[in-house]
Amino acid sequence: MSNGRSFYITTPIYYPSDLPHIGHGYTTVAVDTLARWHRQAGDDTWMLTGTDEHGQKMLRAAAANGVTPQEWVDKLVEESWFPLLRTLDVANDDFIRTTQPRHEERVQQFVQALYDRGYIYAGEYEALYCVGCEEFKPESEIQDGTGAFEGLKVCAIHSKPLELLQEKNYFFRLSEFEDRLLELYRDEPDFVRPDSARNEVVSFVKSGLKDLSISRSAFDWGIRVPWDETHVIYVWVDALLNYATAIGYGTDPAQFDRRWPAYHVVGKDILRFHAVIWPAMLMAAGLDVPRGVFAHGWLLVGGEKMSKSKLTGIAPTEITDVFGSDAYRFYFLSAIPFGHDGSFSWEDLSARYQAELANGFGNLASRTIAMIERYFAGVVPAAGAYADGDLAVQRTVADAAAAADAAMERFRPDEAISAIWTIVDALNGYITDNEPWALAKDDAQRERLGTVLSTCAEGLRALAVLLSPVMPASTQKLWEALGQSERLVDQPLRDAGRWGQLAPGTTVNGLAPLFPRIEQ
Repeated sequence: MSNGRSFYITTPIYYPSDLPHIGHGYTTVAVDTLARWHRQAGDDTWMLTGTDEHGQKMLRAAAANGVTPQEWVDKLVEESWFPLLRTLDVANDDFIRTTQPRHEERVQQFVQALYDRGYIYAGEYEALYCVGCEEFKPESEIQDGTGAFEGLKVCAIHSKPLELLQEKNYFFRLSEFEDRLLELYRDEPDFVRPDSARNEVVSFVKSGLKDLSISRSAFDWGIRVPWDETHVIYVWVDALLNYATAIGYGTDPAQFDRRWPAYHVVGKDILRFHAVIWPAMLMAAGLDVPRGVFAHGWLLVGGEKMSKSKLTGIAPTEITDVFGSDAYRFYFLSAIPFGHDGSFSWEDLSARYQAELANGFGNLASRTIAMIERYFAGVVPAAGAYADGDLAVQRTVADAAAAADAAMERFRPDEAISAIWTIVDALNGYITDNEPWALAKDDAQRERLGTVLSTCAEGLRALAVLLSPVMPASTQKLWEALGQSERLVDQPLRDAGRWGQLAPGTTVNGLAPLFPRIEQ
């Protein structure tokens, strides 16, 4: 089904010491939906996610729990991160762990290449370090502590005291790439999206880049520097390289050439690593920079960014156990403009579930199938002559399919869903206007009734295909209720708006409510 166009997309690799919350789930379902869309549109698609398992924070957490770091990360990944993918119905192609030999060996190979090319040198370093961010903090992210931390310097993101570290480290000549990075942002305006993120990155690079410490010698939980066993590679350098090591960098050139470069979707708090340090590392290694970096906003709860330490993190299962995975996916992808901050509330989720899913889409599907069963013995009727209202529905479907595809190309699943929802609204209005229950009482209107229900069934066919990347479970049920035997995931998305694909004479099957009512 591939049209030969490569679409390689990644989530950030998550730090498993933080249990998955709805923010992690938000990023993951956004990437999964984009990947599903491109895969179903015929693009040569590959979706990667995974876990970042080295660093000081992990070492300390393992020690606090009385186990080795490897035992600790194995437990976290098996008990929390693999289940997250199942909970949210994610169809990733690969899951990389930075403790896997396939990753560690290739990271050493990459760093050795930078060293051999003269981009790494030894030096001494003293700076304030945040263990939570695993980062030496720039001045802009250092604040004066208050309360219990008065008199100390704290991290602007974690509000916890910073540690003054003095080490002999190896440095990457990041400062040499200032002009090349600015040229990249100028020549490829979509390299960083949205515009607010791009402006932030350009401003940061223009303010001057310092060379980057890329090793640590104070602890040993990490990948060894190949030419100096007393150092481990800085966890962020190790982590960023997952995007290349997972697709065969250094060992499988054919696979690497087929997949690379990638699109990266990240939270805005890790934008700088992906849009500044990572492309500079690739330039130094003589490799293509990523196709683009898209920074989405934060999920806010009660006006604050979710945080494990502040106990504002909500586990995805708290939502899926009540509303189901499709409602989770639909809500977060439609309620928040992708790229902006968005607030989560149970009231908003519940209201949208009821109005848009249960009453809007779900009720449309149920009553259409029920009327075909009642008035045509469960067989999709042939359409007669089309009236203006019928043709308007056909135009809505064609326009929505094209607009949704264009929105997905822009990394705006929220705008894609909004475009697709015009079909739901149009069909519900169409049923109200045409009153098929009244037509059914008049034998002279039999052909008109057939046209109306044929139009509704064909509209549902388009909805099932277009919404399948967003809501794979409920659309599969609808697809089966429409009597379709071919696999839904094989229906070409970019052809979904073409009218007349549901054959008259098809037998429909009873449809239980796609989105059952939930007692408050």
